[in-house]
Amino acid sequence: MQRNEQVSEFKEKLVAVNRVSKTVKGGRNMRFSALMVVGDEKGRIGCGMGKAVEIPEAIRKGTEDAKKNMVTISLVGTTIPHEVLGIYGTGRVLLMPAPEGTGLIAGGPVRQVLEAAGVKNIRTKSIGSNNPINMVKATLEGLKQLRNAEQIAKLRGKTVEELQD
Repeated sequence: MQRNEQVSEFKEKLVAVNRVSKTVKGGRNMRFSALMVVGDEKGRIGCGMGKAVEIPEAIRKGTEDAKKNMVTISLVGTTIPHEVLGIYGTGRVLLMPAPEGTGLIAGGPVRQVLEAAGVKNIRTKSIGSNNPINMVKATLEGLKQLRNAEQIAKLRGKTVEELQD
C-alpha cells in the first residue's frame, strides 16, 4: 500500500509541545499545543501554533499556520548582513553576523528558527525570557529587521558604491 503524500519544499521543525488543560463541569479537558517553525533554508521562514486533542493533529495545524505566516529575510552568503536585536514580549534575542566557518552558535528555539531559515554562520545571545514561543517570535522579529546594502541604497536613492564612500 502506497501513500500519496506530497513532498514539501519546506523543512518543518517542532520547537515545543505543551499540554494544556481546561477545567469543565465533568473534569479536565486535555489538549496539546504545538509550536512549529517552517523554512526553505534559502531565506524564507515562518512560525505557527496549532492546538488539538492529539499531538499529530496539533503539529499539522501548527505547520499550516506557519506556512501562512512566511516572511523573506535578507542573507549575505551564509550569515546576516548586520547585528540586530529582536524583541517580542519579554523575549530578546541578539543576532550577530559571523565569518565563514563559525557555525551556528545559538541555543534551543533560536537555533531551530535559524536552521530552518538557512543561516549557517551566526552568533546569538538569548536575553530575558526562557519561553520558547517568545524566543521564536523575538528571533523572527529580529530577522524581519534585517536590510542588505541594496535595500538601504534604494531607500536613500543612491547606489551601493555611493554608500561605501
